[in-house]
Amino acid sequence: MEHERESADAAQVRRNLRFSKLPEPIRLEDTTEQRPATQHDTASGAYNPDWWLIRMGGL
Repeated sequence: MEHERESADAAQVRRNLRFSKLPEPIRLEDTTEQRPATQHDTASGAYNPDWWLIRMGGL
């Protein structure tokens, strides 16, 4: 019975060490990535940044 109590106490100590503090905060800048949705095609010159506007009838 004493062995079970010691192992339970050891498990409690491990839990306390693991969960006793909050994780480090993460900056919002570290959670996002900005890159162009369409890569610029320099070979054909076909890149048009207003394609979506033309395609959707906005012009």
